[in-house]
Amino acid sequence: MFMASELRAWRNRSPGDLSIELPEIRATPIEPLLANAAGAARSWAHTPLPKRVEGLRSAQTELLKAKDGLARGIAVEIGKPITEAIGEMSAVIGKIDLTIEDARAHFAAQEVTNGPHPASIRRLARGPAVVIAPFNFPLHLGNGAIVAHLLAGNPVIFKPSPFAAVVAAQYAQIIAAALPSGVFQLAQGGGGEGQALCLDSRVRAVCFTGSVPVGRSLAQSLAADFAKELALELGGRNGAIVCADADLALAAEAVAEGACLTCGQRCNATSRVLVDRRVAPEFEELLIAAVGKFQPGDPLLPETNLGPLISAAAVARYEQLAAARADWLIPGSAPKEAGGKRGHYVCPALRRGLTAHDAECFVPIVEIESFANLDESLIRHNASPFGLTASIFTRSAETFQRLVDELPVGNVYANIATTFSPSTLPFGGLGLSGNGRPGGRDFIRFTTVEQALQIRRDSLT
Repeated sequence: MFMASELRAWRNRSPGDLSIELPEIRATPIEPLLANAAGAARSWAHTPLPKRVEGLRSAQTELLKAKDGLARGIAVEIGKPITEAIGEMSAVIGKIDLTIEDARAHFAAQEVTNGPHPASIRRLARGPAVVIAPFNFPLHLGNGAIVAHLLAGNPVIFKPSPFAAVVAAQYAQIIAAALPSGVFQLAQGGGGEGQALCLDSRVRAVCFTGSVPVGRSLAQSLAADFAKELALELGGRNGAIVCADADLALAAEAVAEGACLTCGQRCNATSRVLVDRRVAPEFEELLIAAVGKFQPGDPLLPETNLGPLISAAAVARYEQLAAARADWLIPGSAPKEAGGKRGHYVCPALRRGLTAHDAECFVPIVEIESFANLDESLIRHNASPFGLTASIFTRSAETFQRLVDELPVGNVYANIATTFSPSTLPFGGLGLSGNGRPGGRDFIRFTTVEQALQIRRDSLT
């Protein structure tokens, strides 16, 4: 299922400065974690919601104190520019407030008065949950599911990406210290540890963010365990449709931002642009200028807007894509260093023509193609089997509605970058992008099971 892994012990190097070697990480024995989570499940499920909230509030206070240090840890370990890393930490902290609001609304018992007997519907904890997070948002993406499951009364085992092991351990220490023993635990390791956690029968919910092949295999492996909840977020090949009446300068800036934030390593990154042929030449010029503003730099500097890729393997994938014979408006390049620091740096690239849509790029390469009319734009956009985010650039509400009604995508934005996905909204994809469940507002509705209670009238005293 998961890729084979022999990660017993490893040290990460900063992708923005390969001279920085981080502390050694060792893989975690999995069986004790599972036993602890199972042992803590009943008492945590019966802990009143206000007490669970109290624990998460305590953790939030400590996260706020550690915000700057954790943001720096993100920038060092995965190469995310420090301004983005600070934004991630703000989202981590703010997510606790939003999820507490969701919990109070969702977990309230619902009285049913129009049936034959007095009845109510309540929500029960599922049991131990496993949250597997990616490297690109090493804390935020895992944190959303973690907080929701904890508030629901489910013990959580958090398995971060091996690429983000050190900063994830710092985050996990803060969360675990605020909660009873066994309620929140950290699992370090690779694919083997992930597989052992997800397939264990004691685990009643899995939230996985990662690749399509692993997500598909995971869904198949868990299919026989009917009651195990599975939330999948598997990436995207997100498109922007630029109409003839669009504010072209705004659209160009938004596409460049969507393609280059986190060096293109976002599930909602913009990788495809469809532009009305009547404005294509003007838009291309604006886009070339907008993309050119993103230049690789040291992720620890506040002025840097383009950090490195995560690894040498990611650079190799970028170079393979950038070497393809194509009509390149901005050819790709991979400088060995930026600001005097050796790292996994690349420059954004822009080409005419759309390639195969069935694989996520996860590098800052954008494809652009023109269309003759709205029907053609929809055909070309919907040729992709992914369906996470899409952006439409138009001044017309009618045009926006015409397009949005035909887009099989979980999140559609008007005149906003595909990457602008706030925690105040649900976030989930369709098609190869997942099963619509893994993040954003109201994820908490997947963390419990409903139980219906019905009592014969006047039969209980």
